[in-house]
Amino acid sequence: MFDLPRLRVLHAVAGHGTLAAAAQALHLTPSAVSQQMAKLEREAGCVLAERQGRGLRLTEEGRALAAHAARILATVEEAAAELAARQGRVLGTLTVGAFPTAARGLLPSVLTACAADHPDLRIRLLEVEPYQAMGRLTAGDLDLAVSQDWANVPVAMPDRLRGKDIGHDPADVAVPATHPLAARTSVALSELAAEPWISSTAGTICHDWLTNTFRRDGHEPLIVHQAAEFPTQLALVAAGLGVALIPRLATEHVPAGVRLIPVTPALDRRVFAVWRRESESRPAVRAVADALVVSFTALHRSRPETR
Repeated sequence: MFDLPRLRVLHAVAGHGTLAAAAQALHLTPSAVSQQMAKLEREAGCVLAERQGRGLRLTEEGRALAAHAARILATVEEAAAELAARQGRVLGTLTVGAFPTAARGLLPSVLTACAADHPDLRIRLLEVEPYQAMGRLTAGDLDLAVSQDWANVPVAMPDRLRGKDIGHDPADVAVPATHPLAARTSVALSELAAEPWISSTAGTICHDWLTNTFRRDGHEPLIVHQAAEFPTQLALVAAGLGVALIPRLATEHVPAGVRLIPVTPALDRRVFAVWRRESESRPAVRAVADALVVSFTALHRSRPETR
């Protein structure tokens, strides 16, 4: 009989490829993960993983057992979700991953509301980029992810995952207050083709949106600065160093030297929640997903369209 926590360790090792990464996902030390793997190998009577450089390579037997472990863990999760649904209580621990803007601008109100409405629920928040969120959900690192995508940069969702739209987040162009377009009530992206752009960092979905959008129209955007956080981008715009595309979820603090101009035709990104199919009936998952919609709607109603 295989020990369930040890199968969970094997599943993490299979998904992450190193003891250190698996340990981080499981909130264990690398030494503890190594010990659990050794015990599982004794239970299995064979070698399950071999070191390969800094990583681990599962043996054929290890891959076979890892596949069984994934199915077993999914069944256990589904059973726990069904029992929780029958009890109808929102409780337990939920690990939520959210992209940075949502983690800062949306999740504080969600966490506060859930703490008040569901005192037996503990939510653990992690900041996770959209490109990584689906894999971490599938691996079991997250119970729910708040993700985003754009019409021309969709995020693929594996069949095992289920989702719910939270809302659409419009985006405006941020320009310095002294810019010739600053007094406009709207602007077409084509008018900004030659502008110096301040973008999100390479490899992020917002950076890919910017480059894909202009390349589709035959232009290469002139990206002069990159910053991971929108407040940093706004500070660079305020200094007169370029223009930037800023979703309204990120406009809680706009410097005095910046003007936000709506884009024609309008641009927006889809914000959505995702979870594993096995946990779909879990009351905690549905409670957090519903709270995200309520908070997102209230937040957008409280913010004017332009500043």
